[in-house]
Amino acid sequence: IYMQNTNLWCLPENYNMKYYYYHILSWPQLLYVAEDHKGKIVGYVLAKMEEDEPAEQHGHITSLSVLRTHRKCGLATSLMTSSHARMTETFDAEHTALHVRKSNHAAFHLYSQTLKYDINDIEKGYYADGEDAYDMRKYFKNRPDKFLSEEERAEKAAKMAAEAEKAEKAEKAEKA
Repeated sequence: IYMQNTNLWCLPENYNMKYYYYHILSWPQLLYVAEDHKGKIVGYVLAKMEEDEPAEQHGHITSLSVLRTHRKCGLATSLMTSSHARMTETFDAEHTALHVRKSNHAAFHLYSQTLKYDINDIEKGYYADGEDAYDMRKYFKNRPDKFLSEEERAEKAAKMAAEAEKAEKAEKAEKA
């Protein structure tokens, strides 16, 4: 229930308790929480393994949340890297995926710069309020662009963001 409270304080997408229980019972190895000195949960990562593509084992980050009072301390990075490690050690995951709001610049920076996720695609209207999401991937092995330099990765991300921006402007102009 404390994980859900953290989610309610931080994110516009909220889950019912059955959803947490499903993750906890199905993939307990992939759930991590951060507690303060009093034992209060101040952050968590909720992850799962995708079951629809058995040929390629891969994970999915369902939700990451850290209370504002505990941000900029490395908790999100620590939670994510712990979950990544378990995905590879326990399930031999090829990669993991997540969705992030296009407007969530802080989360996008964490994923793309700190954790080295790449934009795979843009999903139009992914969120309930109609906002688009970046579909991001982090490859653990057999990474298609493993030979790209940091500069090339940054250029690739910037190009995809620019293409998305251009498409969004064209769509707005078409509606006007």
